[in-house]
Amino acid sequence: MTDPAAELAPRILAGERRALARAITLVESGRADHRAQATALLERLASAGKQALRIGLSGTPGVGKSTFIESFGMMLVGQGLKVAVLAVDPSSARSGGSILGDKTRMERLSREPNAFIRPSPSQAQLGGVARRTREAVSLCEAAGFDVVLIETVGVGQSETLVAEMTDLFILLMAPAGGDELQGVKRGIMEMADMILVNKADGDLKPAALRTMSDYAGALRLLRKRPQDPEGFPKAVAVSALAEEGLKAAWEDMGALTAWRRENGHFDRRRAEQARHWFETEVREGLLARLQSDPAIRAQMQALGSAVAEGQTAPAAAAAEMLAALQR
Repeated sequence: MTDPAAELAPRILAGERRALARAITLVESGRADHRAQATALLERLASAGKQALRIGLSGTPGVGKSTFIESFGMMLVGQGLKVAVLAVDPSSARSGGSILGDKTRMERLSREPNAFIRPSPSQAQLGGVARRTREAVSLCEAAGFDVVLIETVGVGQSETLVAEMTDLFILLMAPAGGDELQGVKRGIMEMADMILVNKADGDLKPAALRTMSDYAGALRLLRKRPQDPEGFPKAVAVSALAEEGLKAAWEDMGALTAWRRENGHFDRRRAEQARHWFETEVREGLLARLQSDPAIRAQMQALGSAVAEGQTAPAAAAAEMLAALQR
């Protein structure tokens, strides 16, 4: 029987798109044998040491994320760069299926030989970000892509998770009034490296410029972060439809990345992220063991019933469960 890791690794390193797609399907699988094969594949590819610029992109529905990604991606491809887009789609809570509409929304980019678009169902993971997205990013890097864009559904905790797997976190916003600006959570603003106000064209351009000014003012009020040079984080007005402001935004992203590399922040952040995902994998593995062991699952259900019926306190039941796991 062929070893998938041995078969796929050289093809991925050669930039073969079909092998990359197969490998991403492998890392997204929840089957134990597929997980073992995916881990072996990632180990083989890690030694290649290839790096891409990882850019997280979030924004509320209707802000124009797909239009922006297509225009931005086409611009990067036009500069001779290879671009991968990992678009996380909402999964159905009932069937586990997903809409997977991003390829149909990015027709021009999907036809580009130097672009790769992969919609991934979120599989009910926290915040809508697929658990294996970070592994898909590693696969895209090994395949020689220069830029990896990770689009989130823009709800819940997804922004926090994407910020933990990217080098730059971009918040895409629509032209808005002051009341809508107040509705933007401070935590999301504090994570953003840049805020791009989209739809700065036609009748909406004056509103977009006002919104950009409002966000710029709000960013100045936030505490200075050690990983930012003077002038960052910043707000910029762009138009994905008219393809205006995209080159300037890309130049800003490049300047920020270059500064962080020169001052040691880039490598330090990558190291912190690797440690974070190691700890996450351990936690998720322990939770999986709780579900897979029949005896442990039965004890969990018994203690859960006792708590629900008021026979024992949640803290006492948890202590008993943890003590049982240590035996």
